[in-house]
Amino acid sequence: MKILDRYVGMSVLATAIFGVVVLSLVLVLGNLFKELLDVLINNPDVPIGTVLSFLVLVLPFSLTFTIPWGFLTALLLVFGRISADNELIALRANGVSIPRICVPVFLLAIVLTAICFWINIEIAPRAEQRMTRAIVDIATSNPAALFRPDEVVDQFPDRRIYVGGKDGDTLKNLIVFEINEGSEPTKMVYAKEGILTSDPENARLLLKLFDARFEQRDEEDPRNIAKIRQGIVLAEGVFPISLKEFYNEYLSGRRLSSYTLTELMEFIRQGADGKAQEAGVEFNKRFSASLACVAFALIAIPLGVTTHRKETSVGFALSLVVAFTYFFFIIMADTFRGNAAAHPSLLIWMPNIIFMTLGGFLFWRLSKK
Repeated sequence: MKILDRYVGMSVLATAIFGVVVLSLVLVLGNLFKELLDVLINNPDVPIGTVLSFLVLVLPFSLTFTIPWGFLTALLLVFGRISADNELIALRANGVSIPRICVPVFLLAIVLTAICFWINIEIAPRAEQRMTRAIVDIATSNPAALFRPDEVVDQFPDRRIYVGGKDGDTLKNLIVFEINEGSEPTKMVYAKEGILTSDPENARLLLKLFDARFEQRDEEDPRNIAKIRQGIVLAEGVFPISLKEFYNEYLSGRRLSSYTLTELMEFIRQGADGKAQEAGVEFNKRFSASLACVAFALIAIPLGVTTHRKETSVGFALSLVVAFTYFFFIIMADTFRGNAAAHPSLLIWMPNIIFMTLGGFLFWRLSKK
């Protein structure tokens, strides 16, 4: 029996690893273009090491999907081949039952479930936190790339900067607006030229202006042109632009998926920002999604045996249908997480309830044949 366990277990494990690698590669590259495309266009000189580190940070999020999906594909391929080659008939003719044949599969499913749970509650959230920070760092590593000719830069919460032209790293015909909470200009600086440098130690950019003229507007009535006061004129001066508010605005819009389980529980307890329900859906998602491997094991074994096909294309096509159906409920629950009428906390558990019930019935019927 040890030989049988090793044969079935290693066949499934090897195929699953291959499936996870292929699927992860596709999802990682997809997330890379989704998150970094605009940044890379604006910062063509980003070091390759930075991009590679970003790929590593995207990987844990992808694994939460690719581990169950790769395991599902492996089961369909392996049991489809075993059934097509009549190995299953030979084993059962020798008194080995279906449940006994599947023992290593269910043990592997439990191990993968534990790994997925660990990734979901700890690894993926921390990786997403670092990924968000990495995007900000990449965007500000080459600050001159943020400024393009004849465009207004609006990435800074309290600044709007217009650049008339650009000659290498030298910015031409600059207008810098300081805005209030109502997005109204309170101060303006006009300059013929400017050179931008980064000061990461103090979380700011230094804009060195040449031939600059300052203008102050009335704080109570900034739109009143009659109350504009002309300021000093400088042949050369340094205008600091703080990045702290830029960082805070970018990082404060933190997605619930970036919270660890402990942080999520605290978020729910406090009912922060009235989003306790959304946080509850995310909390349930961590547990529900981790059980995908068990649900897929129950339904994939009967499907693989009954399809009785060993072609790889058939196995991949079937895995695509099953995985899409399963993750569709996860996506729907995420979409309606703020809608109490849709019962998203229940919806997030529906794929496991459906797949485990249907898979359990199919597996029981297969074992009785």
